[in-house]
Formats: sequence, structure tokens, C-alpha cells
Amino acid sequence: MKLIPTTILTGFLGAGKTTLLKRILSEAHGQKIAVVENEFGEENIDSEILVSDTTEQIVQMSNGCICCTIREDLRATLHSLAEKKRKGELHFDRVVIETTGLADPGPVAQTFFMDDEVAESYLLDSILTLVDAKHAATQLNERQEARRQVGFADRIFISKADLVDAKELEALQHRLSHMNPRAPQSVVHFGEVAIKDVLDLYGFNLNAKLDIDPDFLKDEQAHHEHDHGHGNDHVHGPDCEHPSHQHAHAHDPAHGAGHHHHVDDDVKSFVFKSNRAFDPARLEDFLGAIVNIYGPRMLRYKGVLYMKDTERKVIFQGVHQLMGSDLGPAWGPDEQRHSKMVFIGIDMPQDILRQGLEQSLV
Repeated sequence: MKLIPTTILTGFLGAGKTTLLKRILSEAHGQKIAVVENEFGEENIDSEILVSDTTEQIVQMSNGCICCTIREDLRATLHSLAEKKRKGELHFDRVVIETTGLADPGPVAQTFFMDDEVAESYLLDSILTLVDAKHAATQLNERQEARRQVGFADRIFISKADLVDAKELEALQHRLSHMNPRAPQSVVHFGEVAIKDVLDLYGFNLNAKLDIDPDFLKDEQAHHEHDHGHGNDHVHGPDCEHPSHQHAHAHDPAHGAGHHHHVDDDVKSFVFKSNRAFDPARLEDFLGAIVNIYGPRMLRYKGVLYMKDTERKVIFQGVHQLMGSDLGPAWGPDEQRHSKMVFIGIDMPQDILRQGLEQSLV
């Protein structure tokens, strides 16, 4: 049986996860989807779809999708769904797991790598995070869970953007891209998301594609020049006087340098780039040590690496302490060989990371 692709849907309370789910479930896309509601939160797919009188209730939908609510262990539910699929008792092509409003997607994602039975049946495709534009600033300021959900995302959907003005939306997008420059952001209305933007995103594949938000890189570039080319990373703190932090209110002296970032978020990203090759043994030792010590604070990280004595790109990525790597495609004959890595985490020690990575270069 081929692996069942799985999507984790997470996001702020009231951001519209249920609306998005209903849309996915009712759209005629020809795919049969099993939706797993991870615990009953304040917003579940209400009783018109789900009957919730037993521990695990499976409801067949008119278009062949199925819904199942769990009040026990996620692993047990995934095992039982895979078993029913194998026996031909249930027919579905993929799974969407909806987490409750403040759930941390980390442990859910880890289940797909740590539990052998789950890993034999399922393939984690991506983590999607819905952000409510109207309440985002408050939620991001007050709830670390909301910040973590942004850090984990492979794609971010911003809902309720029609309730805020253009400047507020721009400030939010800027803030989100500094927390997570690898997740594309889309503004969505009423859960209207094209199915191609939700499924088969391959966020956890070990592929040689590492897109980083171009504005983030522009900011970084300007930062280097302002910093006389020193350093290889860029982090926005509360005292960052970077022009992009002021541009929205350049004409208004009342708004200080930190306008976009009046809060220094604890979830931050760090990008490392180098044209020098890595020494494989040194890099492995360093990354192993970092993951060992800081793993719980590291949300997502990925790199496409130029290694000494290897004609192929080396790709690595991880969630918390779980790191995997693989050989990617060969470097092209005229391709500039370089490494590019992005780390997203909570209060990660930037200096230690930068210094250790630089010492691992040949």
C-alpha cells in the first residue's frame, strides 16, 4: 500500500480552520479525504457533520470523504484508520489532521517520524497555519503557541484581512516572514483556498528547493551593507533600525524604528549562506551537538549544502531533535556551489550557530 499523504492544519482560534476544512471536504476534487479532529477544541466541525457520542466516531460524507474525531491517542487513531484502509473497510486517499486552536504542531509532526507503524503507512506532506489578521498582533504578542504555529508552517494563510487596513496587513506579513521566511503567505477570504495550495506541498520532502522569502533576503542584504559586510545572518530585534521596519511610517515621526517589531518575537529565523565547502565530519559533529542541546527550541530547519569531495548537493532538514539528510541532485557544471540553511526556533543562540557553522567550513 503506498504511503498516505497527511496534512496538519493548525492555526489561531477563530482563524477559519473549520471553514477551510468544510471547503476541502465539500469540493468536488475527486479525492477521498479522512479528517482527523485532534481533540475537541472550541471550534470543531460542529454536529451537522460529526456525531460525537463515542470515543472514535467515523462519519462518511456524501462525496466519499470521512471524518473521525479522537479523544485518545493520535497514533492509535492513525493505526486504526490505516488498518481499515488495508482491509478495504474504509476508502480514503489522504488525511488532514486539524489541531485545536492552541495546539503545538511539533509533537503531531514528530509522530510521523518517531512511530514506526505510523511511518510505514503515512507520509507527512506539510503543516499549514491559518492566521487571523484582525487578532494576529494580540495573539502573537501574548501566546507562544501562536508564534510556534507560525514557525512550524510550510505555508501560511492569512484570513480576515478585509478587517484590517493595508498598513496593518503589511506589518503583519513582514513580522510573519521574519519568524518564518520559508513559508509562502497567501491572503484568503472565507476559507476559499485552491486545493492545489493545500495538498501535495511536499514540505517535508528532502528536496533541493529551499525558498526563502525574498523580502527577508533583501532586508538581510541591506543589513550586511549597513554592517560593512560583516556576518552571515540577520535577525530583527526591538532596536533594529532597519529601513524596512520604518518604511510604512517614514513620514510619521511618532512611529519609532521598531514600528513593525514593537515586540521582539522569541520565534525567529536565522539564515546562513556560504560559498565555501563544509567539512562533512565537522559539520555533522556540530549539527549533532546543536540538535542535542537546543532540539526542543528548534522548530524547523533545512539546508541545501555544498560539501567537500561530494559532487552532489546534500540536503538536510529537521523538526526539533529529529534530523534527516540525503544526497540531492549533482551540482551543474556551471552552477555556483554554495550552502544555504535556514533555522527557525525559539531564542536560538545565533552567535553559537554562526560560529559553529563557520568553523565547520573547509
